[in-house]
Amino acid sequence: MEERLSGTLAIDLGNTNTVVAFQNQKDINSVLVEIPNITSSPGVIPSAVWFEGPSKIPKIGISALKMREYSNSDLFFHSNFKRLIGNSIEKINQKNILTPNECGEKFFQILWANIRHKYAIKRLVLTAPIDTYKGYREWLVNLCGEISVDEIALVDEPTAASLGINVPFGSKIMTLDIGGSTVDMNILKIEGGEGKSGPIAELLKFKGNDVSSISKQKIRCAEIIGKTGSKIGGKDIDQWIVDYFIPGNNYIQNLSKAEKIKCKLSSSTIKYENKYPIKLFTEQNKESEFYLSKEIFEKILIDNNLLNHLDSLLKDLLNQARGKFCTVDELNAIVLVGGGTQIPLIKEWITKKIPKIQIKSPPPIESIALGALSMTPGVKIKDILNKGLSIRLFNKREQKHFWHPIFCKGQTWPTETPFKLILQASKKNQTIFEIIIGETLKERAYDVIFENGLPKLSEIQNEEEIIKWDKKPLKIVLNSKSIIGEDTLKLFFKITKNADLLVKCFDIKDEFFGEYNLGNIF
Repeated sequence: MEERLSGTLAIDLGNTNTVVAFQNQKDINSVLVEIPNITSSPGVIPSAVWFEGPSKIPKIGISALKMREYSNSDLFFHSNFKRLIGNSIEKINQKNILTPNECGEKFFQILWANIRHKYAIKRLVLTAPIDTYKGYREWLVNLCGEISVDEIALVDEPTAASLGINVPFGSKIMTLDIGGSTVDMNILKIEGGEGKSGPIAELLKFKGNDVSSISKQKIRCAEIIGKTGSKIGGKDIDQWIVDYFIPGNNYIQNLSKAEKIKCKLSSSTIKYENKYPIKLFTEQNKESEFYLSKEIFEKILIDNNLLNHLDSLLKDLLNQARGKFCTVDELNAIVLVGGGTQIPLIKEWITKKIPKIQIKSPPPIESIALGALSMTPGVKIKDILNKGLSIRLFNKREQKHFWHPIFCKGQTWPTETPFKLILQASKKNQTIFEIIIGETLKERAYDVIFENGLPKLSEIQNEEEIIKWDKKPLKIVLNSKSIIGEDTLKLFFKITKNADLLVKCFDIKDEFFGEYNLGNIF
């Protein structure tokens, strides 16, 4: 019997396609999972469910898509359910047998049953949208109780996608996502940067136990600066192609053929003027051959006002961002997600609209799932600092000492990357640097004022008070005298799993002075 591979599985449930990726615990590379009669291509599963009732075997993915041509498909065929999970605003299709939540559960149950025979899943990583995150997370927590896996972690979709394009934490990015049913545009700020802790996954399950309500490790989602979108997507483009040749025809077989030639014409290797055959069924159910070129394809998109529509969405998005004091020039990157963004005309459009910002185009479908895997190579419970740690420095201009933060309250520890700090000499011929550490009070004192005899918090609060450690300060003795105002020392701070604050010391020429334990943070 073939030994099952053991490792981490990532599932990115999408509105049109779901992506499944696996990483062996002994391998740094990830693979897209292929499941016969479910995946349409390696790792890609159409987000569709066919469910007639408890007595009939349900189908998902490509098997469910094949059932669309049968009668009563408006009852038994379910798609576009992902965006409705945890979303109390949009209306659901009352004709379908399953609710969106039930549909998602069936999809996961069948998918899990087919995967666990091939892989020994030690950790499951799931993705969640940030606009309906709270309700979606609640649904996932309930779902996880039925899944037999030791660890389940949750990451937000934009952060997972950003990891695949190597933008630094703290970056502001714009995402353009054209999927099968929707266009979504967002401007987001990724957690971290500027001394703040980077994004982490949230653990829902650890060592087989539900920790969703007690874990100190809570997800830090990307911050939405602006968001806009519409219910136009790749399926509409398929219909426009069919309408160009046979107006009003919506045979499912024709839409499938239109999708295939659309993908072909989205390739950068296809010449603009070359024509390619497409066979479509007419109203008389006779097959006729037509020809489509990239030139005609782009004309179809323009005639159906796709670019004008994108112009309108982009204008709304940038207006929202300006309302939050974010301009286009502050963007670190524009990320293209979803199959529709691979159309050359769409890439040209966004490049002309925002010419100065780098366009990132990771694999359009699987980028989020692969990013989720890279975000959780060794997810483990971390603790959270309930107080900040600072170092005392000297301000030459104001001739007084001040506290400079090293680690902020709310960051996780043990730290994965050290905090770097460069010190300058504050006086002529300085040879000794004294490292003095302080910590913030656990509870912050807020100003209370009284209006009409009633207590009220003031709008402007006092800064948190920092208390100097009673531990003996570290003294670093230089080998030579330093010049006032010049960079002299490089310090690298970290917190160990034993809660010790360590510092590695180098001079500016990278001569190593040693690593020192400044004390325990408790």
